[in-house]
Amino acid sequence: MKFRNFKMVDYVVYGRGCFDQLDEIIAPKRMSGAPMVFLLDHHFQNDEVFKARIPLRDNDELIIADVTYEPKTSYVDEIAIGLKNKFGQVSGIVGIGGGSVMDLAKATAIMMTNDGLAQDYQGYDLVRKRAVYKVGIPTISGTGAEVSRTCVLTGPTKKLGMNSDFTPFDQIILDPALIKGVPKNQNFYTGMDCYIHCVESLDGTFLNMFSESYGQKALQMCQDIYLKKDIWDDNSDEQLMMASYAGGMSIAYSQVGVAHAVSYGLSYLLGTKHGLGNCIVFNHLQEFYPKGVEEFHRMVDKHQIEIPKGVCANLSEKDFETMIDVSMGMKLLWENALGTNWEEKMTRTRLRMLFEKL
Repeated sequence: MKFRNFKMVDYVVYGRGCFDQLDEIIAPKRMSGAPMVFLLDHHFQNDEVFKARIPLRDNDELIIADVTYEPKTSYVDEIAIGLKNKFGQVSGIVGIGGGSVMDLAKATAIMMTNDGLAQDYQGYDLVRKRAVYKVGIPTISGTGAEVSRTCVLTGPTKKLGMNSDFTPFDQIILDPALIKGVPKNQNFYTGMDCYIHCVESLDGTFLNMFSESYGQKALQMCQDIYLKKDIWDDNSDEQLMMASYAGGMSIAYSQVGVAHAVSYGLSYLLGTKHGLGNCIVFNHLQEFYPKGVEEFHRMVDKHQIEIPKGVCANLSEKDFETMIDVSMGMKLLWENALGTNWEEKMTRTRLRMLFEKL
């Protein structure tokens, strides 16, 4: 039996206020004449106080990353080609924001050193050259994008990540103070992304002790935050940030499952944000994850969150076929959820009926 040799993030700094060490952390990676590029979530575009904390030096570049929709391969190409034309080479890419910015930063760093277009690298172990130095700084927690081996992108024909040993960040900065004040609904949707990671990993056929140890701890923290607490406080921010990290580690050595496979189809066609899409799908997955969905419903009720319904009500036959094609393409996710004979269990007809419920 051959075991995976798993590539992890090289360096992690954690603690309230550690964002202010960013200048010191990246200083040794600066190259003469080559700027450090900061991709900042557009949520902060008018926050002059926060932007002033970003350690811009010399010819550094600050790019406001438009993540209204999840990152497309064409957007990665636009940024990478623009940087190459303007600077030739860069010292590194620093992503500051939510999961979409994390993925955008990883993908851009890869495309600074690899030829072709971003869509050429959607898949497993297709990236050939080491990316430029890259740093991830989450300002919202739950996606686990800060620790994952992939960066999920929507391409011309599929939604799929650049999944490679060259994808993980070289450095992540986990500052719980940065996620304070995230809007209630968004906080819930991304938190549930973490919760669903854990449920799908712990219920999956790929489960092993590595995944289980991280998944159990992350699941417990999600339960503490969203079921046992009545007031959101600073400790909740810290718990969710670490749950996101542990949840991401849980799926790194296993896989996610039905909710993610189905939500990829939803997101590809409708542009539904990942966390929200997972909630829309998971809301109807009692037959696959009965205990998890029951607990999810209690979390929804406790926090008075509205989960959209009827999102597929007016879709055409072609739309359904497109979503089914994208979702069925997530083979490892289906195998983790249903076993090696998953194609016998999840037929196109059954998947169509599931989409119709949404």
